[in-house]
Amino acid sequence: MSEHLVDVIFPCLNEAAALPWVLSRLPDGYHAIVVDNGSTDDSAAVARSFGAIVVNEPRRGFGSAAHKGLTVATAPVVAFCDADASMDPADLPLVVDPVLIDSVDLVLGRRIPARHSWPFHARVANRALASLMTRATGLRLHDLGPMRAASRTALLDLQLADRRSGYPLEMVLRAHNADWRIAEVPVPYAPRVGKSKVTGTMRGTLTAVNDMSRLLRSHA
Repeated sequence: MSEHLVDVIFPCLNEAAALPWVLSRLPDGYHAIVVDNGSTDDSAAVARSFGAIVVNEPRRGFGSAAHKGLTVATAPVVAFCDADASMDPADLPLVVDPVLIDSVDLVLGRRIPARHSWPFHARVANRALASLMTRATGLRLHDLGPMRAASRTALLDLQLADRRSGYPLEMVLRAHNADWRIAEVPVPYAPRVGKSKVTGTMRGTLTAVNDMSRLLRSHA
């Protein structure tokens, strides 16, 4: 039986520079699971030094890392957060508290970007995908929400299959099909530490768009 209420899953690829700040910002009752997705720096050692559970996921992909963390989690509620310091773990209660009181089943953190925190091409792609997601589900959503929270057992029951960039979108689509209560809350979004692997590059953004477009076509 877990002694904490919330496990926070941090997919991680070469985030040793950001992890000390990220892991020191966790609220009381929250425990970190850092999923090392093939780091070549000291990410794993740094995470362990801050008391995080560290698990390895050799298969590259955001979905692979995120889902590995979900299978390792034991707390009643699971949250997801980027490990690059673009989002402050101190803000996690904004997405977690509605799940803890059972007023919402899935809460997505809508990013409110600081200056220079979100590349223009990534912001445009996110806006387009959010529009398609709204059209597919009828939900008024504005962001794919990298910070999010839901019940651990309910997430496992969704049987998520995507292991690439489409994992966050598949979660929303399957949750909607299962009649979950889904909500957005605003969360601050700051410039990340280090180089982005996905939305910070044009290639990464195109890969994410292709993955998510495929899922939307399947859903339709």
